[in-house]
Amino acid sequence: MPQSNPTADDPSNALSRYVVGVDLGTTNCAMCYVDTDNADWSVKTFKIPQWVDFGQRETRETLPSFHYELTSDEKSAGHRLPWQKKGTEHCVGVLARDSGTRHPGRRAASAKSWLSHEGVDRTADLLPWHGDADVTRLSPVEASSRYLAHLRAAWDHAHPEYPLNEQDVVITLPASFDEVARELTVTAAKQAGLPRVYLIEEPQAAFYSWIDRQGDDWHTQVTPGQLILVCDIGGGTTDLTLIRVRTAGEKGDQVQFHRVAVGRHLILGGDNLDLAVARLAESEITASGSVESLSPAQWDRLVQVSRSVKEAMLGDDRPDTYTINLPSEGSRLIGGSIQMQLTADQIDEALLEGFFPNVDLSDEPTLGESGFQEFGLPYAADAAITRHLAAFLREHRRSGLEADEKDAADRPDLVLFNGGVMAAPAIRTRIVNRLSEWFAQSTDGSTDWKPIVLSSPRLDLAVAQGAAYYAMVRRGQGVRIAANLGRSYYMQVTSDPPRGLCLIPGKAEAGQRFRADSHPLRLKIGTPVQFPLWVSSTRLADSVGDLVPIDRTEASPLPPICTALVQGKKHVDAEIEVVIEAELSEIGTIGLFCVDSATNKRWRLEFDIRSTLETDREAHQGSGEAAGIVDAETAEACGHVIANVFGAVPSESQQKPGVIVKQLQSATELHRNQWPPSLLRDQWQSLLDHQEGRRKSAQHEARWLNLVGFCLRPGYGVAVDDWRVAQTWRAVHGKLAFAAASSRTESMILWRRIAGGLTSGQQEQLAAPLISALKNKTRRIEAHEAAEVWRLLGSMERLSVREKIDLGLVALAAVKQKKNKKIRPALLWALGRIGSRQPAYGPLNATLPVEEASRWAGELLDFAKENDLTQSKNMLLLSIVQMARQTGDRYRDLSQPRREAMAVQLELLDAPEHYITLLTKGGALQSDEEAVIFGESLPLGIHLVR
Repeated sequence: MPQSNPTADDPSNALSRYVVGVDLGTTNCAMCYVDTDNADWSVKTFKIPQWVDFGQRETRETLPSFHYELTSDEKSAGHRLPWQKKGTEHCVGVLARDSGTRHPGRRAASAKSWLSHEGVDRTADLLPWHGDADVTRLSPVEASSRYLAHLRAAWDHAHPEYPLNEQDVVITLPASFDEVARELTVTAAKQAGLPRVYLIEEPQAAFYSWIDRQGDDWHTQVTPGQLILVCDIGGGTTDLTLIRVRTAGEKGDQVQFHRVAVGRHLILGGDNLDLAVARLAESEITASGSVESLSPAQWDRLVQVSRSVKEAMLGDDRPDTYTINLPSEGSRLIGGSIQMQLTADQIDEALLEGFFPNVDLSDEPTLGESGFQEFGLPYAADAAITRHLAAFLREHRRSGLEADEKDAADRPDLVLFNGGVMAAPAIRTRIVNRLSEWFAQSTDGSTDWKPIVLSSPRLDLAVAQGAAYYAMVRRGQGVRIAANLGRSYYMQVTSDPPRGLCLIPGKAEAGQRFRADSHPLRLKIGTPVQFPLWVSSTRLADSVGDLVPIDRTEASPLPPICTALVQGKKHVDAEIEVVIEAELSEIGTIGLFCVDSATNKRWRLEFDIRSTLETDREAHQGSGEAAGIVDAETAEACGHVIANVFGAVPSESQQKPGVIVKQLQSATELHRNQWPPSLLRDQWQSLLDHQEGRRKSAQHEARWLNLVGFCLRPGYGVAVDDWRVAQTWRAVHGKLAFAAASSRTESMILWRRIAGGLTSGQQEQLAAPLISALKNKTRRIEAHEAAEVWRLLGSMERLSVREKIDLGLVALAAVKQKKNKKIRPALLWALGRIGSRQPAYGPLNATLPVEEASRWAGELLDFAKENDLTQSKNMLLLSIVQMARQTGDRYRDLSQPRREAMAVQLELLDAPEHYITLLTKGGALQSDEEAVIFGESLPLGIHLVR
């Protein structure tokens, strides 16, 4: 039953003097506003002051969405904007975009696309992707916040009496943004000091802008029954929306717009077109023999040039050819540059045929991985935008039709184009022609039908203009689009068959709250629980409380909610009956609450962003659990074994810790390496339940630490592992019961085993004292501990690049010292992990720089040729292979000649044939190699990134 809640999320009920619309775009930002003191109000564009070059400041209508960290020389010049009291260390806008062409490793871009990337922790500092080692990393949220902060400062400088934080601000976002991306957009605004924020979907904003441009004549441009397609293709995303025109008013003499369908999220836009042109140019360059391959720096420059090529060659007055000049690296090329030409026909083939081919309405988008993996973003697997458009229209062209609208159109009579890509006439023409061929004979049999294209003269400003207009609509002025939520949300409550409980219906409107009290759930307090969530843009007729089958063709998974409900300060071991409440806030975000049926106590449920990381994708798909489930009796027997060692039991039942593994193997009738993840996590829970038992003796603590790490390894792979790792951290970090060497050593083994589940902050805390001891000799590390210290440090893939370089240099020097012969295998193991081209679980942008990895591998090869390494030869070879293996990513791979030369040297050292293949052709790790790299066997069903 929906409940009205119109003001719950309003930051303030007071009306501001100005209302402001902000287009927080992938490539450019824009800001428009309305002065509400003017009765005859109009939407105006705010021109944004920014640096366009060093020493040159201008105001522009758009702010390029690029962030650049200045070099030390650039900082010393003391550049500052009028509102800044001192020189800045970074900039955004035109200067950031253009300076990034010269220093690509210092520029962060496409933050908006990263906000919607479910394969990374969107709150983690990861931009610039593959940035220079000395550049401060930003999260997508922080980068977005800095664009908004610049807009705020510029506005405040121009309107000191009416600061932006006191005005109503409407921020635009793709209609297909998931709930996490929406929440993070609001978070970025709050970090920028903007509390009065509302959200609007970009296609709606673009249509509002069209309505505003028509003035009082807007109703003469449309007819009830028509269907309007908004095709919004920007720098980073493709957004498709359908709006129906309906009659309204008591006499049916008015017209109203209803948003009835929204397309799936596609990271596919102008950035992809730029990459396609760059790929085409690169193929021409390498085919000519000028170079064997482009370096990452050359590739970055080529991508920037390709944007200009695209814009010139898709224009009305395009040239027959376009000449590209690319700086060379080396002295072999005359003139110090690479020069080549692309023809108009080549561009048409790459862009028009590649992204807007002449497909049939029945064609389905292909699945799989995108060929564009240069910048770490999950680009749509099928680049054919027309194929995605066909699928969208097949699925939704009759969406929202009422029983009395039998004569309403099921083809888009009107089309509104938006986004930077649509500035190209050739692309607009392609789409119109496709629509004409798909639907020309759908009604009257004629073949000359074409949709009417609605005028949109300023594609770069339309979304911001529409957002400002919508802010006035919120105040009761202007023409409103009746936009229900357009997506239904479900919580999965059964798995065989999978069924979902509808929490929010597609017809929901802002300000409504829903309670699914027809299906109460029973939950255990204090125990981790997971709420799998699904969203559907096709099942719009379901009502709150409906139990419906989950079909992946109709619904998509959202980041799950993983939590442990806590009641009071003390641990309460009890089950309670709960119902789920959901709300669609006034600002455009979803809120979910778990409510105790008896006491009405409410817990807010937060999306588990970390559960969608690369390391946890297997867990999200359930492969860890699918590796095997043991029966309840066996799990209970294991619990008894653990209790008999660590629990408070009579002395005659007390077992010594040394026998626990043997007894667990006997209880399960399986070797411990065959225990499935579900059983391991059950045993982990038993160990945590009896953690006080580790205080019985140093032997008890050592065995307890060893088993906890073994049962939770590798710290991910099973649902709510992040919660388990957090619980382990609270129980162990800084809380060893005994000062014995065995406790210290086993704690290091524990952290190494679960390092993949530790946050970057936790890894920093563990590593800092050890790095200090190694570098500054502040604490003597005993020989028997040194090997585990290095293995622990090597496993911490979330350390900064700078820290990895420092660690590696210390390890490299130590390898060559005779006194370290006993720990040399551990040093080599750590070097391999630190310098690996393919991290076991860590972020790809934190890999060691290519030149550093190449140098380290070379030094190890030289060391191998000059020394007898009988005991550590295999580890040395595998370490080199990790540093030099081919991945297919130009930012991580050593040059082809370098890898081939190393392969020859490995052959001379009698390296396994598979090592040679990994260097020269790439490929996946074998299971035995994977076990060595991880340090031991992995639980069944869980694998490293290969």
